[in-house]
Amino acid sequence: MRSPGPSRRTFLSAGALATAAATTAVATVTSQPAAAESEEELATATAVPLARTTAGWVRGAAAGAVAVFRGVPYAQPPVGPLRFASPRPPQPWDGVREATVFSAPSFQTVLPGSSEDSLYANVWTPGVTGARPVLVYVHGGGWKLGAGSLPTYDGARLAERGDLVVVTFNYRLGVFGFGLHERLDDPRTGSFANWGLQDQAALLRWVAANARAFGGDPGNITLVGTSAGGSSTWQLALLPEVRPLLRRIVPISAAHVWAPALALTPEDSRTAFETVAAKLGTTVPGLREIPAAALRDAWDGLFAGPADSRPLASGREYRGPVVDGRWMRGYDHQLPDPGLPVLSVNAATEGSFFTGPGSPTPVPTPTTDAELLDTVRRYLLRGAARPPAGLAEQLVTAYRAAATAEGRAADPLSLFTEIHGDGLFRYLIVRLAERRAQRSERPHHRLEFTHPVRAPWFGTPHEATSPFLFGTFATPANAPEFGDGPLERRVSDTFIDLIASFARHGHPGSPNSLTWPAFRPDTPSTLLLGGPAVATLAATPKAAQLRAWDEAGWVPRPV
Repeated sequence: MRSPGPSRRTFLSAGALATAAATTAVATVTSQPAAAESEEELATATAVPLARTTAGWVRGAAAGAVAVFRGVPYAQPPVGPLRFASPRPPQPWDGVREATVFSAPSFQTVLPGSSEDSLYANVWTPGVTGARPVLVYVHGGGWKLGAGSLPTYDGARLAERGDLVVVTFNYRLGVFGFGLHERLDDPRTGSFANWGLQDQAALLRWVAANARAFGGDPGNITLVGTSAGGSSTWQLALLPEVRPLLRRIVPISAAHVWAPALALTPEDSRTAFETVAAKLGTTVPGLREIPAAALRDAWDGLFAGPADSRPLASGREYRGPVVDGRWMRGYDHQLPDPGLPVLSVNAATEGSFFTGPGSPTPVPTPTTDAELLDTVRRYLLRGAARPPAGLAEQLVTAYRAAATAEGRAADPLSLFTEIHGDGLFRYLIVRLAERRAQRSERPHHRLEFTHPVRAPWFGTPHEATSPFLFGTFATPANAPEFGDGPLERRVSDTFIDLIASFARHGHPGSPNSLTWPAFRPDTPSTLLLGGPAVATLAATPKAAQLRAWDEAGWVPRPV
């Protein structure tokens, strides 16, 4: 669930640090071109692209065949008294604001130069006139890392080939973005939780208000996200005030939130804030005045070490949105369908992101059956304080039998990789799609991304989709893992075509793909994208493995 940087798995390489440092700066404001006498003349007075937002004019830059506007504020900096406040609209400015460099990433432990002053958007557009579909992308990163400015998310290729307006952005992360405590209530809004989710909603309101300025159609916004960002697409579509802003959603490898694995319970969140405040010698409201690094480190310290050794029972794997009755009314498996057209995506081998080289959460590599069982038992502790006795043996037996029947690898590492990825990602993605197919009249398409990575990486890992969706697979940082040949270009172009056509009119298609029917669980309606065939149709992959999770009861099944 870590967001892909230049090297995808780690932000700490020299290249990543140099790239982030070079692209992180706050845009400045300059005067308008003196020759311009009207808004129309201003928009065409210079060779560089200009757009008028609701807060003022911005000047972008050319990026090949498209224009890019970097670091455009969509909300006021959430600093000082606005820490833990609902996002406020950006302050207007006079003249023309330079929008040629990215803003700082949201405050975190990994990307250099991160800052609480991070609520900025980036826009790629083929032109500032017209009414193109708008694609808004929510980055992943386990709700605590990442940025919309990472090179993998460069929107130029996606905007050009798809004829789309592409928007990426930052939102608050970690303790600053996800949690709950009533003593942090905002007197203006009454909200006291999930500030990162509130930022995402504010960004969508900003996009709806400003799409026309960048050549977009405010009535045709598609929300796309990966991992934690994929989870956000689903959660935002469930909000009554946000749903009217959206036409369609594309959750990719969505980490659908459930406790105790991927979220704190409200009770544990209250305890966490109170514990951190006491450690820092202040009150919960007083946390607004604590230096950001001290607050981040004290919060992260609560979740260090093995899950079963911590003072809190929930938030065992990640700390996503907390159920607060307002921004998060319940977990996805408990709530109704979003009621919008959906194109859901998962990677064929989600778990190899975590068990392959450069894992963000390294685990011992099992080489024997005894080591495999021990590794699975420790994995199960991430989602349950006391997993049922014999569950590890039950899962290993089921996965080995399915692998043998399907011709998959059945060595200990391969089996654990599949168990890891299916438990945290595939199971709820597929079961929610099946529930939707049974109960909703809205169209739903299912895509499994199957393009293999290169050795020493293996399978088709979690987040392997991003370099192909954005067409950045061939960058020097990405090419060693993903390849950079004609087949990779064709797979990427097909992926872009499918998402762009879905965003345009709801019917995904590509010259490189066959006709793709709406998803039905028992028919060949899952599109497999990747490999020499590029696109084929299949019935739901890994049905036997999913039944093993039904029987396990470890992941909650949709109601």
